[in-house]
Amino acid sequence: MEGLYPLKFTPIYKDKIWGGNKIKTVLNKDFGNLPNCGESWELSGVEGNVSVATNGYLAGNNLNELIEVYMGDLVGDQVFETYGNEFPLLIKFIDANDDLSIQVHPDDEMAAERHNSYGKTEMWYVMQADKGAKLQSGFNQQVDQEKYLEKLEKVELTDILNFEEVSEGDVFFIPAGRVHAIGKGILLAEIQQTSDITYRIYDYDRRDDKGNTRELHTDLALDAIDYTLFPEYKTSYEVKPNESVELASCKYFTTNVLELNNVVEKDYNKLDSFVIYICLDGEVVVETESGSELIQKGETILIPASIENVHLKPVSASAKLLEVYIG
Repeated sequence: MEGLYPLKFTPIYKDKIWGGNKIKTVLNKDFGNLPNCGESWELSGVEGNVSVATNGYLAGNNLNELIEVYMGDLVGDQVFETYGNEFPLLIKFIDANDDLSIQVHPDDEMAAERHNSYGKTEMWYVMQADKGAKLQSGFNQQVDQEKYLEKLEKVELTDILNFEEVSEGDVFFIPAGRVHAIGKGILLAEIQQTSDITYRIYDYDRRDDKGNTRELHTDLALDAIDYTLFPEYKTSYEVKPNESVELASCKYFTTNVLELNNVVEKDYNKLDSFVIYICLDGEVVVETESGSELIQKGETILIPASIENVHLKPVSASAKLLEVYIG
């Protein structure tokens, strides 16, 4: 069996009524004839939407098939032990050309009990935002279930929600249970657990062309929501050239940002996990002993767990990556 190498995958494009064209105009990705591309699934093990490899001799194999064959060599021994053949993370680009509904995700325990699924903890990295664009994360005051329901029934829910104006580079960690929504005019990268369980709690009373409102999951959401008020919802961090700077760390994933203006050598010898690079800006040659690949803004690459040393060479004057792994 030949050795593993850095793997690229075909993006899975999603037509969404709220989508726009930034995945094409900003990220240079060709989503074909879709009228409104809202999402590009870069790396997915979700049933019915499993990513297919495009480069090297493994091209044409899907991600879950590759895990079945290569197991811990691809994802890491501990990751394989925990998740089996299912890839544990879903990596997306999201282009919101309209406000998305206010929603919440259950945690692992609740999702397992109700849906035989994992819960959904996620994070966002804002890649581009129109002037004045806002997203929603958490509450702006202390509330309990009773006050929340009262505001929901009076159609005053937005009064108690925390909205923040955003710009490129802003980061939000969204643990399961946190009420959240992406606002109009925002393009972002999302790293999340492999789960498609969403409870929609408010949709601005919008109606479709037949006059129907969208289904809400009020009852399911009540016990899933974390009503805690937090002093800050946005993650503060400081970029250091050619160094990995942590943006989020939880049991499901660690995400760092890496701004390059020089060659950087990464040693993953002590890491029992795959590594994902998401190119946010510029171009980078990802070099390993088993080959090299160029990644450009809007591209994602998977470094198998068996690869311990990676050289990152910026082609452009500067480049920026997200570095994602488990552990």
